[in-house]
Amino acid sequence: MEEDPFDFESDILLATSPVVAPKRRKKVIGLDDLLADHHEEKNKAVERERKLARGKSRSIIDHDEDEEDGRVAKLSKYVNECHEKMTQLSDEDDVFNWGLLVFGEQKAFPSYAFSNVHCCSLFHSIMSHEVNTLVELSSESGEIFFEGLLADGWLLTSVCKCGEVDESIAKWTFHLMLYSSKEVLRRAAVDFWCAILLLKNEDGSKSLRIDWLPGYPELKGALERYGFLFDEPTQGSSDIEMDVEDSESMGPPHNIRAWIKYVAACSQARDMHVIFSPSDSTELIAVIICLLLDRQLIGITIDLSECLLALVNFFTDEEWRSYCTVAARSVALRVPKDINSLRAVECIPAVCGRTKLLRSTVAFQVLLSYFDEAEDEVELMRQLSLFNLKDKDCDLFKIYIFMVLTENWFLYNSVPKHKPLLNEMWGLYLRNCSCQINITDTRSYASKVRSRASYLLQGTSDRLL
Repeated sequence: MEEDPFDFESDILLATSPVVAPKRRKKVIGLDDLLADHHEEKNKAVERERKLARGKSRSIIDHDEDEEDGRVAKLSKYVNECHEKMTQLSDEDDVFNWGLLVFGEQKAFPSYAFSNVHCCSLFHSIMSHEVNTLVELSSESGEIFFEGLLADGWLLTSVCKCGEVDESIAKWTFHLMLYSSKEVLRRAAVDFWCAILLLKNEDGSKSLRIDWLPGYPELKGALERYGFLFDEPTQGSSDIEMDVEDSESMGPPHNIRAWIKYVAACSQARDMHVIFSPSDSTELIAVIICLLLDRQLIGITIDLSECLLALVNFFTDEEWRSYCTVAARSVALRVPKDINSLRAVECIPAVCGRTKLLRSTVAFQVLLSYFDEAEDEVELMRQLSLFNLKDKDCDLFKIYIFMVLTENWFLYNSVPKHKPLLNEMWGLYLRNCSCQINITDTRSYASKVRSRASYLLQGTSDRLL
């Protein structure tokens, strides 16, 4: 059937027919979904709060770090200032080093040739002995032969069998001991002399006759050739710049050790051989103490101490009571008024009654040399108590020296201990040193003076009670 274009009825049907929309499926929201959404929102809120708190804390930390940096900078500044002050104090204390230059320029050593070997009785004994057919000894080879005997120790055996030391052998070995540049001969010669001086029989008498004995004049002459400064004022090693390597003629020679050992042997052999007088020994005591102050001789300190002990024991008891003061005055005249005066006292070993008395007497005589107006012990202690330690111009280094010298004077001598007035004045001086110096005092030697005085004051107070 052909459709009629003017059939309006069909159009009406189309217009009045409802348009049916496509159906949509509805989403069902469950409890799990709601819970997930709740947690998500909560996490977002927590994250926002965290970011806000992080921003605030960062600003606080930056502020705190700035303040901390400022405090560290200030603290570092104070520490550096304190370190500089302590370094300055330490440097000031370290300036005062003991040490003297007791040797100047050496003189030429005398030469000695064993030319008169043919006059030696031991030489003739060997020449006439059948052993000479093996060695074929002659006057020309005699010195070399005797050097071999000396180095091997056979010379001592030979003279012991003969019972006599010929003058020519004595002079020759003495010269080798003090002036030889060969260490083997120098050491053998001093061993030879120490042995022949100390050899004795069972009854204490000497077992050898020595035709020639060198004494103090020969030893003093050797010291002069070594460059020892007898008459010139002894100077501190810090006051003179001296490089020993620049000049072979400066400083002590190697022979000084043999010289020291020979002095000790002579002192020990007084009962058998009269070599030194008491006045010679007092002079030698001052010389040995001066040698103990030379830092170039630190390596032979033991030999020097043993020699000093031998010289002290050289005297009889009666002689020592008078000559001890003489020796102490000689030391006080030679030692400069500085830290070396303490060293001169402390290098004396307090191992017996005599050395203790010498140490005390030297301390008193050195202390007395600081005060020209002091004539006795009481006046000396009064001068010490007059120091005003609060005064900034007060030399605490010298106060420390005075304290140590007085301590040694009192400690090793029973006489001042039993004088109440001296003990009271000593206690007053220690109280001044302990109380007049503040703990914050930054002057050089302030802490040393205060600490040592406090320590010594305890023992003094107990004795006074």
